[in-house]
Amino acid sequence: MNSDLSILKLILDAGFVVKIVLAILIAASVASWAIIFGKRAVLGRTRRESEAFEAAFWSGGDLGGLYRNVEARQDGGTGMEAIFKFGFREFSRLRQQPGIDPAQLMEGARRSMRVAQLREIDRLEAHLATLATIGSTSPYVGLFGTVWGIMGAFHGLGSVQQATLQMVAPGISEALVATAIGLFAAIPAVVAYNRFSDQVNRIELRFDTFVEELSTILQRHASAARHG
Repeated sequence: MNSDLSILKLILDAGFVVKIVLAILIAASVASWAIIFGKRAVLGRTRRESEAFEAAFWSGGDLGGLYRNVEARQDGGTGMEAIFKFGFREFSRLRQQPGIDPAQLMEGARRSMRVAQLREIDRLEAHLATLATIGSTSPYVGLFGTVWGIMGAFHGLGSVQQATLQMVAPGISEALVATAIGLFAAIPAVVAYNRFSDQVNRIELRFDTFVEELSTILQRHASAARHG
């Protein structure tokens, strides 16, 4: 019960192959946490910016003025702002063409909004596949290291006359560290992937709703311009 179970000591005493496995798992864990913190910041900023833009959009102000404000931003607008910017820009461009049909006008505006929406969703989903890969493969990589370490521990018993648990226990303990590190890398990645995927789906639904709302408003503008 007083034996040294230091994780660092077990890692240092592990075999060469097991050390390589542990290095891969530690690197995967570091990459996973970097993605988690980065994605959390991106999704949080997108939600806050969407809420602020919706408040400005439904405040009753001029859409042209709102468009100029978004265009003046250094990043050109992201998230819902980008969808509005590209949709309103295409709507304004097509409206300048003489004799254009309102249906064609709306089709062009909606197509621009959908393209912008796909780009934004692709931006929000960036690196989620990496989290899924780390979460699904890390336990198996750790298991490989464990199996290899246990094989080495038992192989070393072939040269002794009498095998005891005391002789094989250290090797098995060192090998089991690979499984523990594999789970340490996999569990946060899986939890974060599921959470972020749900958040992206919610944001995408919010974007879908905004596209329909903006299309309705632009449809009224198109009809008013035609009858005016």
